[in-house]
Amino acid sequence: MPALALLLLRAAAIGGLIALGEVIHGAWRVRFLNRRLGDRRARQVGVLTGSLLFFGIAWLTLPWVAPRSIGECLGTGAVWVTLLLALDVYFGRWVFHFPWDRILAEFNPRRGGLLGFGLLALGLTPWIVAKLQGRL
Repeated sequence: MPALALLLLRAAAIGGLIALGEVIHGAWRVRFLNRRLGDRRARQVGVLTGSLLFFGIAWLTLPWVAPRSIGECLGTGAVWVTLLLALDVYFGRWVFHFPWDRILAEFNPRRGGLLGFGLLALGLTPWIVAKLQGRL
């Protein structure tokens, strides 16, 4: 298998792990944080705690994914962002039946939505972790 194909396959596998972590994290946020902070504030805090979760997963798994350049790190991040964006839209629209304006509000900082920043952090996480681990 070509090296790039293997990298993308491994990135997708870890993306699945990140997606599972995000589902569990979302359930935790709704069950515990919403009660204490309210929905809007809990969603904002959830972006930070979710980003920390992604960072931890990346720290443990990036050696296996084995990106060898900044481009491969950013490509890995792009795979993860694509998977998580699809997951967020799927759950928001078809599981929770939110209207499109509610889903789009999650990306609008003027309406309290910080999800775009969380996805940006996720996309950069492989590069940041690789730099911190001395892989680049």
